[in-house]
Amino acid sequence: MPNIVTLLPFIVLIGAMFLMTRSAKKKQQAAAQMRDEMQAGTGVRTIGGMYATVKEIHEDTVLLEVAPGVHAIYAKNAIGAVLADEEYNRILDGAEGVHHEPVVPDDASSLTGAVAGEAAEKGDQADKIDLGKAEAPADADKTADADAEKKDADAKDAVEADDAKADEAKTDADAAKDEKKAGGADAK
Repeated sequence: MPNIVTLLPFIVLIGAMFLMTRSAKKKQQAAAQMRDEMQAGTGVRTIGGMYATVKEIHEDTVLLEVAPGVHAIYAKNAIGAVLADEEYNRILDGAEGVHHEPVVPDDASSLTGAVAGEAAEKGDQADKIDLGKAEAPADADKTADADAEKKDADAKDAVEADDAKADEAKTDADAAKDEKKAGGADAK
């Protein structure tokens, strides 16, 4: 009895392998039969998802018309499905996934909501912003030049302040180095 119990996992494993290979063989046979039933003029879908019409069938290859006047040679194994005429015509005519309304609106009216729609209907001009360039007064140039000179002066002051801080930091670092050389308290 112990011998049967030890062999049971192996028997189950062999049975599972047999069932898996049997189903795979059935799928392969069905695909081969489908490819053998293919005739010139039938619609097919390749394994890459391209739809085409069969023009010629050879031993291992198929000549497909992928667009009017455009022919391509494919391996028979690359044919994923042979389609019924009505299904192939439905796909080619574009009956599948037809959208009558645009997915993305052409304008931003749907993003602004009902308030913008009401304002547009009333012709309300108060909410609109004029983005045009306004006439500049004559003394505006003088004011702009004075502002530019002030900014230049402020920038020079900032640079001089930064230089002064850098010099002070360098002096402090040199003093600490000298103290360390002299054997100060922080040397050890």
